[in-house]
Amino acid sequence: QVQLVESGGGLVQPGGSLRLSCTATGNIHTITDMGWYRQAPGKQRELVALITTIDATNYADSVKGRFTISRDNAKAAVYLQMNSLQPEDSAVYVCYAEAFDEYYNTGSYRTKRNDYWGQGTQVTVSA
Repeated sequence: QVQLVESGGGLVQPGGSLRLSCTATGNIHTITDMGWYRQAPGKQRELVALITTIDATNYADSVKGRFTISRDNAKAAVYLQMNSLQPEDSAVYVCYAEAFDEYYNTGSYRTKRNDYWGQGTQVTVSA
């Protein structure tokens, strides 16, 4: 099975920076999109940043210019550099990966899209 393991969360002062890392372990299949979601208490889960296989990126409007997403396909890893952090950035950040897996079922091989999620890492921005 594939697992996404995150690291880099913690407590930081407003204006500070953090770098989140996420590495896929186990049986790695064909990973396409990778990204980061976040969820704060009382708020909807939102996409923070997404990066495709060809390094096309998409950011939430609230983090544009402050966050940078990148990936290392050789390491099956995705990173999120967060600068100029503000209290409203406080949330549980969850790593996400989309993969297309080939499997054998009922006498033939099939391709199925799967979503993989990390357990989340807490980011707290406070003075």
